[in-house]
Amino acid sequence: MRILVLGAGVVGTASAWYLARDGHQVTVVDRQPGAALETSFANGGQISVSHAEPWANPHALGRIAAWIGRQDAPLLVRWRLDPDFFRWGLGFLANCLPGRTQANVRAIVALALYSRRCLGELRQELGLEYDQLQRGILHIYTDVGEFAQAKAAARFMRSLGLDRETVTGARCQEIEPALAGARQLIVGGDYTPSDESGDAHRFTVALAERAAAAGVDFRYGVTLRRLAPAGKRLAGVVAETNGEGALMTADAYVLALGSHSAGLVRPLGMRLPVYPAKGYSATLPLAPDSGAPRVSLTDDGRKIVFSRLGERLRIAGTAEFNGYNLDLDPVRCTALMDRTRELFPNLRAAGEPRFWCGLRPATPSNRPLVGRSSLDNLWFNTGHGTLGWTLACGSAAALADLIGGRRPEPEFPFLGC
Repeated sequence: MRILVLGAGVVGTASAWYLARDGHQVTVVDRQPGAALETSFANGGQISVSHAEPWANPHALGRIAAWIGRQDAPLLVRWRLDPDFFRWGLGFLANCLPGRTQANVRAIVALALYSRRCLGELRQELGLEYDQLQRGILHIYTDVGEFAQAKAAARFMRSLGLDRETVTGARCQEIEPALAGARQLIVGGDYTPSDESGDAHRFTVALAERAAAAGVDFRYGVTLRRLAPAGKRLAGVVAETNGEGALMTADAYVLALGSHSAGLVRPLGMRLPVYPAKGYSATLPLAPDSGAPRVSLTDDGRKIVFSRLGERLRIAGTAEFNGYNLDLDPVRCTALMDRTRELFPNLRAAGEPRFWCGLRPATPSNRPLVGRSSLDNLWFNTGHGTLGWTLACGSAAALADLIGGRRPEPEFPFLGC
C-alpha cells in the first residue's frame, strides 16, 4: 500500500521504518525542516521500562495537592478555561483508582519490554550510534514515605517480568559513584539493569537516513491543514508547502503528530484524550573528568532524570499543563539546575546549560493510542506521554503488524482489536 505518515518524530520515523520493511510505499511529512525537531529533540534520553507507573495512580492526588502554589512543582497546572483539559483531568482522576493503575502498568510494561527488545534488534541490524549506554536506570528516593510506596510498585513490576530491584541508599552509591556527594539525601532506590539511555534526536535522524536510503520519502516543511474525509475513509490530507496548498493522497494514513494529533482529528468528530504536558530539559556540556553520572538516573521525588549523552549531561523532567505554550519559565529552568547541584555538588561543566522545552502528548492513563481509528484507513500512533522514546520502536512494530493484518506480540489494548 501507499502509506502517508504524519509526523517525523521518533514515533513517526520508527513507524515509517517498520512499514517500509513490510513492503509498503511510505511517505513521511512534517512541518519542521528535519526529523525529530520537536518533542523528540531534547528529551530525558531514557529507555525506561522501569518508569511504567503512570502519573495517574492512588498516590497522585496527595502529591499534587502538596505542590499547589509552587512554580517549581514537579507537576504544575496553569489554570485556564479549557474544556479539553477539564475532560482530560476527569479521565486522569478515573485512572488514579488502584485497579485502573494496575491495568495501565501491566499494559505499559508489556509494550515497553517489547519495544526495548525491538530497539536492540534494530540497533544491531543497522549499526546505529546515538550516544547509547546499556548501564541500566537507577531510581533514587529522598523521602522515606515515597521509597516505601516504590517498594510495592517494584514488586508488582517484577511480577510482570521486569528486573527492577529495590536497593539501599548505600547500594545506590555503589551503582553510581557520582552520587557520593548526595549520600545523606538518598534513602534508597530501584535499579533496573536492563534499561538503557541514549539521544532520541540522534537516533531518529540516523533512522530517518536509513529509511530514506531504503526508499521512504521524507517531505519536510509541510504544514498539515486538515483531513479530508470521504464516507468511512480519508480521501486525503490538505497540506501546504511554501504557501501552496495540495491534497496528499494515499491508501492509508498514520497519525503520529504527538500533542497536535487531537486538534487535527477534532473536526471529524473524534475526541482523542491527548493533551500537551510541557517538559523541560537542560543539556550541560561536560569538562574532562567531570564527575558526571554514567548510569541514567531518575530522581523520583522531583520527577527529574539525568542521562549521560557522550560528553553532555541531559537533565530533564517535570510536567506543566499550560496548553500549547512553549515559553521557557526561568523558575523551572533554575529548578533543574538547583537539583543537579544538590545531587552532584562536585560536577564540573565545560559551559552553560542549554535549556529546552517540548510538549509531551499525554493521555490520562499514560497508555499510548495505537491502532485503527473509526475511519477504515486512518491509524493512530500517538499519546506516548513521557515514554515516547521508550515505546517508539515497539508501538511502530506493532502498528505495522496491525496494518498488515497480524496480531502484535505484546498484550496491549490496541485500538480496533
